[in-house]
Amino acid sequence: MIDILAVFITFFAVIDPIGTIPVFIAVTAQYDQKTKRRVALLATIVSACVLLFFLIVGEIVLTALSIPLPAFQISGGIVLFLFALNMIFGDSKPDEEIKSLQNSHKETAIFPLAVPSIASPGAMLAAVLLTKNSVYSLWEQTQTALVMLSVLILVYILMLLAGFINRIIGTSGASVISRVMGLILSSIAITNILAGFGDYYKLL
Repeated sequence: MIDILAVFITFFAVIDPIGTIPVFIAVTAQYDQKTKRRVALLATIVSACVLLFFLIVGEIVLTALSIPLPAFQISGGIVLFLFALNMIFGDSKPDEEIKSLQNSHKETAIFPLAVPSIASPGAMLAAVLLTKNSVYSLWEQTQTALVMLSVLILVYILMLLAGFINRIIGTSGASVISRVMGLILSSIAITNILAGFGDYYKLL
């Protein structure tokens, strides 16, 4: 049995549902409500497919490339840590991705909404690290997948409520919450790095 709360918090931090709201509002500013609902659904489905792909075959790909999972866990932890530092000290997720939208002029559900806003690099790495075949049974991996999908459902609901939520917290509020998520994510990243070193030395 997995620690459902810990897994939920991990995916909530790396997917950052709150930080996705300003991105969604910017992407769908020119659309009517019906189109916004379609964009939200498409973005959620694409994100789920991307993350499930990494959850199911991520470790298989590593094995085929002869990369030990502890090495990926350490490198993944470092990437997650840098990602968290960027959330804390650099541009927040909404600010950075909205600027990306403005620069590229691509107002679609796929970019920047599905990738990299929802299915972020951090979320892809977390999907692999939380479903290690040597640690978790098939049932536990299924539980992790269900928890991940529950976070994506939450993202979908928040996107549907984006207009109402934005009036309450504003873009500044979303930036603050995104930085708090970055602090939590940095702690998770360090834990992954330390665990990776521990597992690596066990293999020696």
